[in-house]
Amino acid sequence: MDITVWTLERLSTPLGEMLIASDARQRLRAIEWLDCEARMHSLLRRQYPRGLPKLVDSAQASDAARAMQAYFGGDLDAIHGLDIGLGGTNFQRQIWLLLQAIPAGQTVTYRELAARAGRPDAARAVGAANGANPLAIVVPCHRVVGSDRSLTGYAGGLARKQWLLEHERKIAEQEPECMRSSGASH
Repeated sequence: MDITVWTLERLSTPLGEMLIASDARQRLRAIEWLDCEARMHSLLRRQYPRGLPKLVDSAQASDAARAMQAYFGGDLDAIHGLDIGLGGTNFQRQIWLLLQAIPAGQTVTYRELAARAGRPDAARAVGAANGANPLAIVVPCHRVVGSDRSLTGYAGGLARKQWLLEHERKIAEQEPECMRSSGASH
């Protein structure tokens, strides 16, 4: 039986050390904070029930690590276009794709996201799918807020969620008006 091997990188960020797991084809499979490493392994076990790949430390920076460094440095678009591989159910993947469509610096509620998925009464299911997201920031689950617009439900902690939203808003507000209104990116 062949053992699948993925690389695991450690990246220093303003919010603490981040873990980045990529498969042999350099597809991003998981991003998580070091203090949430057990959660990352749990999510991966659920999404890959036939066997979690062996994670081996990598000394080389991947495209994902470079993109995350650029994101934290102010280039919010750096994470777009990364090659990602997602497990999960069809519904989870649908929600994760919808999360990627939320512009940086903006938020939606769980109810709004459920409506976008064509299931307006499924806010709790959307919350569960959001919570099962293995790709923090790249699949921006931090952009989903409670129905009263309060910060809720971020596995990395609400302080990180708040920091990420403020980081994105600050940079998005610096973008020229002509770029914001056209939907173009820089």
